[in-house]
Amino acid sequence: MKLKTILPISALVLFTAFVFSSFVNPSSPQKKKSNVANPKIQVAILLDVSGSMDGLIEQAKAQLWNMVNTLGKATCDGNVSPKIEISLYEYGRSNNDVKAGYVKQINGFISDMDSLSENLFSLKTNGGDEYCGQVIYTSLQQLQWDAAPENYKVIFIAGNEDFLQGSLHYTKACTEAKNKGVIVNTIYCGDKMQGIREHWNLAGECGNGSFTSINQNAKEEEIPTPYDSLLITMNGNLNTTYVSYGYAGASYAAKQEKMDVANAQASKKQQIARIKTKSNSKVYDNSSWDLVDAKAKGRLDEAIADRNTLPDSLKNKSKEEIKIIVEEKTKQRSLVNQQINDLTAKRDAYIAEERKKIANTKQENTLETEVEKIIKEQAKRYNMKIE
Repeated sequence: MKLKTILPISALVLFTAFVFSSFVNPSSPQKKKSNVANPKIQVAILLDVSGSMDGLIEQAKAQLWNMVNTLGKATCDGNVSPKIEISLYEYGRSNNDVKAGYVKQINGFISDMDSLSENLFSLKTNGGDEYCGQVIYTSLQQLQWDAAPENYKVIFIAGNEDFLQGSLHYTKACTEAKNKGVIVNTIYCGDKMQGIREHWNLAGECGNGSFTSINQNAKEEEIPTPYDSLLITMNGNLNTTYVSYGYAGASYAAKQEKMDVANAQASKKQQIARIKTKSNSKVYDNSSWDLVDAKAKGRLDEAIADRNTLPDSLKNKSKEEIKIIVEEKTKQRSLVNQQINDLTAKRDAYIAEERKKIANTKQENTLETEVEKIIKEQAKRYNMKIE
């Protein structure tokens, strides 16, 4: 005689619901809230500096500010702005260490945009062998990549010649990238089909990366606007709000001025993109040497503790007098930043209208346009919005 087991109706309903949920649309991604208290975006830029890459370096100098401005619009859950850290490597220079695969780290992850700009301006081309697998692997090994999987960690490698050069195969670098949750994007300088023939489209094996091509010698046409001279004037006003401190403060202030001049000499478009970056305290933070930014970080008392490192005009002031001056500079900077933001919004709208008139003119891909496009698409994977 067989015994019949009768399930209670409620248990049967629960069991059915469990089975159904296990098989219906199992591949649908479930959006999770980020648990990272201090979110980051970490970017490693790997540039080919072999003899034919002068145009790439010029584009890299220009695209820095556009990339930072794009990243500066990113927000995570709760409208939190992630910290931006950028590293720079060069590869393909014949006088770099052959044992290191002609790869050299120019800087690790930093948030000091003036130093990063200065490093880009220091790059020079020199013929050599371009070992893509080596430079990707080296950057993955050397840099302090954040362990949190919710953070956007990305490599952009740009160059030409065959992607498979060198003794370190790209698959080893790809495995390391996957292990660390780093996306690798390849940017071929030249014809796209040639890039495929030279294996630059293999980025898909490096964690859902992207492959694109650019004309490294292309220069985007500048569109003059009625707001350009006003923005340049506002930048001068903004610079008057910086008050250096610390033994390296004066040198950092001089570097800021030096980079203003260098970017202005490169192009007006580049100059104004830098001004836009400087007006955004989320990405342009000089709290290590500027009293106004130090105050915003709650470190003013610490910053003014040693009067000998302050400008001559402040050395004989009392702590209370210095705080009043810094408060006035803070208000002034806030006002100037708002004016710059208003002017850049009007300038962007003016340029958008002008572009409509030349909409049928084909625009060539540049490092700037492609990096911006890739960042906007990939940031979505990490619950980051870029408006």
